[in-house]
Amino acid sequence: MPEIRRTEVEFEGRVEEREIIVEEEGVVPWGEEAQLRQVGRPSPRVDGPARVTGQALYTSDLRLPGQLVARVLRSPHAHAKLGAIDSSAAEALPGVHLIWHRKRLPPVPRFRGRELFPEELAYQGAEVALVVAVDERVAEEAIAAIDVTYRELPFVEDLDAALAENAPPALLGTAGNVINPDGRTYQRGDLNRGWEEADVTVELSVRTPNASHAPLEPHATVARWEGDQLTVWESTQGVFSVRNGLADALDLPQDSVRVICDYMGGGFGAKQRADRHTLLAALAAREVGRPVSLVLGRGEEQLVGGYRPASRQTIRIGAREDGTLTCLEHDVWEHMGAYGHPGYMVTGATQSLYACPNVRTSVRGVRANTDRGRAFRAPGYVEGVFALESGMDLVAETLGIDPLDLRLKNYTDDDPARGVPYTNKGLREAYEIGAQRSRWRERADGVREEGPWRRGWGMASQVWGGGGGPPANAIVKLLPDATAEVLVGVQDIGTGTRTVLAQIAAEELGLPLAAVRVVLGDTRATPYGPTSAGSQTLPSAGPAVRAAARACLEEVLDLAAQMLGVPDAGEALAVQDGEIVYEPEPEQRIPFREVAAKMDGYTLVGDGARGPNPETKRVNTFGAHFVQVEVNVETGQVRVLKLVAAHDVGRVINPMTAANQVYGGVTQGLGLGLIEERVIDGATGQQLTPNLETYKIPALMDVPAIDVAFIDRADAEANSVGAKGLGEPPIIPAPAALANAIADAIGVHITELPITPRRVLRALQDKEEA
Repeated sequence: MPEIRRTEVEFEGRVEEREIIVEEEGVVPWGEEAQLRQVGRPSPRVDGPARVTGQALYTSDLRLPGQLVARVLRSPHAHAKLGAIDSSAAEALPGVHLIWHRKRLPPVPRFRGRELFPEELAYQGAEVALVVAVDERVAEEAIAAIDVTYRELPFVEDLDAALAENAPPALLGTAGNVINPDGRTYQRGDLNRGWEEADVTVELSVRTPNASHAPLEPHATVARWEGDQLTVWESTQGVFSVRNGLADALDLPQDSVRVICDYMGGGFGAKQRADRHTLLAALAAREVGRPVSLVLGRGEEQLVGGYRPASRQTIRIGAREDGTLTCLEHDVWEHMGAYGHPGYMVTGATQSLYACPNVRTSVRGVRANTDRGRAFRAPGYVEGVFALESGMDLVAETLGIDPLDLRLKNYTDDDPARGVPYTNKGLREAYEIGAQRSRWRERADGVREEGPWRRGWGMASQVWGGGGGPPANAIVKLLPDATAEVLVGVQDIGTGTRTVLAQIAAEELGLPLAAVRVVLGDTRATPYGPTSAGSQTLPSAGPAVRAAARACLEEVLDLAAQMLGVPDAGEALAVQDGEIVYEPEPEQRIPFREVAAKMDGYTLVGDGARGPNPETKRVNTFGAHFVQVEVNVETGQVRVLKLVAAHDVGRVINPMTAANQVYGGVTQGLGLGLIEERVIDGATGQQLTPNLETYKIPALMDVPAIDVAFIDRADAEANSVGAKGLGEPPIIPAPAALANAIADAIGVHITELPITPRRVLRALQDKEEA
């Protein structure tokens, strides 16, 4: 029975209490003792063949009858005011159907408080005009024919420029470039006492870069109207988020907007909601009366598709001689772009990873003349853990303590930030497994020098949410041929969601995996599901699917009891090897398929919902990475030899897809640590990395041996399937562990990412001159 409850939900590092309608899941959680056949098996992705054979339909693949192409004219300047604009030559071109700009506005001129075509163009790539044409060639020709004059304005391209004395404003009419001068702050304990009790203190200033999401599939929308009904195909991490955003912007009932995302090629946090291109495509399609496609080009994706905000951080750590932490202070400035918000939870790990009684943190968002910073796989935590774990290694070095022993010394089973226990914490086991597989304790016996190469070992820890929560709903339908359909309103963003949800349903129904089909990514066909962000998809939707499958199975068992002539099903009937068995008299059994066939034209339906989160405990994920590197002291080159990634994410539903997530997260983390950086020219404000040739991401030959280990212990208090989210944890400790390994190899800490050969050589030179 649904009821209104308050429950805590953690999303991207922020914990908030929500008042929502929830239902109990109505199933006994799968504990460690559960005997499972489908769940826990390394099953290939059910949609793998469609993806690798080209049958999978992505948004940019869609070609509807009469479909037109939209393109956006974007400002070439970091900061400018729009002057005159003349689109008459473009309008005269054959095949041009529509042009909008500031002098000819669309019927909805604003979106989320901002003008679609503003006079002040606060970043390179800001929208100046929209063209809709018969094909890409005509659209590009029309864009080139629009005559625009600009008045360039002073700009600030990065944190240093934005925070400099007498810096010009990134946005006209704003007082300074710090979005929240008082900062997002946190404090516990007595800082003065903490510093007084410290035998040693270390201070470290670190920098992390703007990093582009660089998904293989750029942002893309196809919009079509049928009367007052709008259908949008969108490359998105949240079909319901896009639906709600469009319905609100267009002042439409939610049932008039349908959003579909069948397949998508990466988002990493940048595609969580309806964006400006989404609304423009929808408005244009309504205006011209034909479907309209708006797909960002690679250069546009690099300009306006989002980025991990750069950071400047200062961390101070105090500790006693035995390694016990006495005080932590962590101050952060984040590059959030011209229209960014006050910043992400960069200091989340500092608040909760170690048992330190005295902690103060602050995060300040800073405006600069770029598009807004967006969530990017564990937003904030990757950057913050780099600072914290670099500082912890410096403390260990100062005290002569093994870095792993220092972390174990300050281990805690409770969340120190909120004073409540965790439902489950496997970080100690992750340390043990990681140390064993990396031969951490034997590293002193390893080869340290070979010609110009220096070998080093490093490690770092990880904490993140990943507990998910309500609301999330699912429907399971059993068909007369003993196959089942699972309807759930999430989307598979490349993580294997279709596969793991099918495994959960198959497990509960007692069916083979091949007999279960998952329908997702469609707001009209499915009940509500959450956005795939914050590592919440599986721990939110998985329990809802299990509850729905159980409700459906109970109806099947009721029918089987009638067909067998046995008493009320209750707990006496069970599915075993394709048969429904009356356990008090095992000879009383009937094939599952025979019961399903009895339905003829009738369909059995079960629905389920994600229940509330635990009231007095925190649900978190944990992990540790151990890295071995070689550094060439003559060229500055870094070679990553091996990385061991040990993670606690509760029950692992599918070890194969889970390992894939770790490979991807680690690879992105190493990219951030070694090569990725979104570069803006300080003289012109122009981006110098507008494509995948100049913006380097790791290729196959850059990826080292990655040894993946899971604690794989069901967290039965977290939810009924015992699983937690894995999307973000694998990226969090990778850059920090890498940096610590490099410091171990060359004897100096490099405090700015990415750690390029130039920065390695500069650090070595500074060390010699010191």
